[in-house]
Amino acid sequence: MYAVRLHAFGPAENLRYEQIPDPTPGPGQVRIAVQAAGVHLIDTTLRAGVTLGPLPLPELPTVPGREVAGTVEALGEGTPEHWLGRRVTVHLGAVPGGYAELVVADASALQPVPEPLTAAQAVAMIGTGRTVMGVLRGTRIGPEDTVLVLSAAGGMGALLTQYAKHQGARVIGAAGGPAKTATVRELGVDLAVDYTLPDWADRIRTAYGDRPVHHLFDGPAGALARTALDLLAPGSTHHAYGGSSSLLAGDDHQPPPEAVLTPEELRSRGITVRSLAAAFMMEHKRELEDESLALAAKGVMTPLVHTFPLAEAGAAHRALETRGTTGKVVLIP
Repeated sequence: MYAVRLHAFGPAENLRYEQIPDPTPGPGQVRIAVQAAGVHLIDTTLRAGVTLGPLPLPELPTVPGREVAGTVEALGEGTPEHWLGRRVTVHLGAVPGGYAELVVADASALQPVPEPLTAAQAVAMIGTGRTVMGVLRGTRIGPEDTVLVLSAAGGMGALLTQYAKHQGARVIGAAGGPAKTATVRELGVDLAVDYTLPDWADRIRTAYGDRPVHHLFDGPAGALARTALDLLAPGSTHHAYGGSSSLLAGDDHQPPPEAVLTPEELRSRGITVRSLAAAFMMEHKRELEDESLALAAKGVMTPLVHTFPLAEAGAAHRALETRGTTGKVVLIP
């Protein structure tokens, strides 16, 4: 089979498309003919040789990638026969290997792909969608709420935007550049703003008042989030799940210091800060996957995908690192 392997940590050019032996499924495992493989920002970080959270650097050479979708083509000993020939998606967890034509996975981790979804959409929902459901857990959004989504043209941002609109909220989508802002507008937001322009926050104030936002979904963190925090109404919620502090789905780090209000400001305005907890994500990952795929099958959330051929994984990494992608980045063998 062909796969993308990393032999030395460093730039995206170090990813090599080459032929390696086919994997063999062990007891309780299946072999999947991959139709789509997800690319995550954490893949680029580990490729560069930078550790992140609890994940150690992989032993080299390694095949990156933890999210795949495809068709089960072979079974290991003791694996239930009903999986053979099924369309499935799976998050491989701590063991990578997704950037390949064939992948071995535990049958217990498989999720059937709902009929309306393509393989690329299923890949987006098994990882990114799962994280979105973790962000939303315990959050009530309704027609009385104004929601601001930063990076609304990104993988998570687009899903959060669609969910909030489905709940009847007034939704403001912020994205970088005219093309991404246009994409956000197509998602049906009430207002799309380009956060590369210096007056983006003022446009929101002009439209809806000084501090109109009840829920801020913050993927970028940093200075962008600090500007957005000044738009929060008293008693609102800052959902801080992204930026350099949480490239890992489920990382429970707080946003960088410059992205948050002081404790005194938070108390005086009654603002709640919510971040993902790693323990919660691990304990409920199957449930969150179920919810994510079910909502996609119903059309509540349709993931945006940005595809690259498997052989061009290096180009996919470069585009992701330079914010040149829209939605979930997916490799197609």
